Amino acid sequence: MDRKTLALRNARMAESLRRPAAKHRLRDGLLAAAARLPVIPTGADSERLLIIRPDHLGDVLLCSPAIQAIKQSSPHTSIHVLCGPWSADALANYAEIDRVLTVAFPGFQRADQPARDPWRLAFESARRLRKIGYASAIIMRPDHWWGALVAYLAGIKQRVGYDLNNVAPFLTRVYKFEHRHSVEQNMRLAESWTGEISRCDIKLRYPVQAADQDFVDKRLREWQLPPQKRLICIHPGSGRDSKIWRADKWASVADEISTRYDAAIIFTGTAAEKTLIADIKDNMKTGRAIAAGATTVGQLAALYERSLAVLGPDSGALHLAAAVHTATVALFGPADPAEFAPWGDPRRHVVVTSDIGCRPCRILDWRDDDPSYHPCVREISVEQVLEAASRVLGDAVK
Repeated sequence: MDRKTLALRNARMAESLRRPAAKHRLRDGLLAAAARLPVIPTGADSERLLIIRPDHLGDVLLCSPAIQAIKQSSPHTSIHVLCGPWSADALANYAEIDRVLTVAFPGFQRADQPARDPWRLAFESARRLRKIGYASAIIMRPDHWWGALVAYLAGIKQRVGYDLNNVAPFLTRVYKFEHRHSVEQNMRLAESWTGEISRCDIKLRYPVQAADQDFVDKRLREWQLPPQKRLICIHPGSGRDSKIWRADKWASVADEISTRYDAAIIFTGTAAEKTLIADIKDNMKTGRAIAAGATTVGQLAALYERSLAVLGPDSGALHLAAAVHTATVALFGPADPAEFAPWGDPRRHVVVTSDIGCRPCRILDWRDDDPSYHPCVREISVEQVLEAASRVLGDAVK
């Protein structure tokens, strides 16, 4: 199959996957009925705000500029964030957040759940939130019907989110969803508190702690790297197989930039990504390769802060690097960089893509389809990544 035919085939499949399945149409009917349930509003503190964000590291970081802007504009507002236990660590260092609550959001765990469980958990979570009492809530994930339902059942008077069909019925203020950068979309939802904020005034920042910097210093000594040694990090893993680049290509990039910039290459990743990192190391010929292993989000941020650049596929790690003002090279495939590229100066955050016609399809899970039919990341060349690295590293090593 030639590339043009393949692109047309994938575009048709993507359109088909976007159409709601029968079980989702049934669910949406139940949601429409739930939106008509009479709910008694709480007499909550008018200065307590709940932000609901169920996602993992990257998406959670991309909502932090909105949280910080709300606190700056309205310092007396008590900001609580309801997130998954998988992302609570990412929020721990933000002084603007007064309280972090966690819930195991339905649909964000790999294990199958009985059909009734999301509904039961929604009522349980709503009761919990009603006891705390909130005057306002922002549903920051655009399609998060479950979070909107919970805010409605909790009796929260003002509920802000997007005008998607199964979300809007539970909201009191809706915004039109547009394919703009996630940081900008999140900031739009905060306008009731902040007023309109220009794109150029939006900053992404992660507060690195001294204890995490000390941890990195200790690890570098263990690795026998002097304080002045240049560091370049590669984070080759991502949450979806469709985003993964080939190990031999990463090895070629690591060898070349290690030699070209006289830098130590440090691989970062989760325990589940150790096999991928080992494959890359096995393919390397020169340079130093160190698998950093498990770190907290804060420790990883401190390591990235010390690095000249971080390279990797579209993932939360790249957003963390951008948040500590480190240059990035991000390999994008199915996701749209217009929405999810690392935030900041594009001269310091370079996106690399293939030119296949079906990209970006915005479909991250192709289910049982043959992975060879979705080569958008794999066909990115070593030369493309090296050229991008030279663009972001050129000034840093002069």
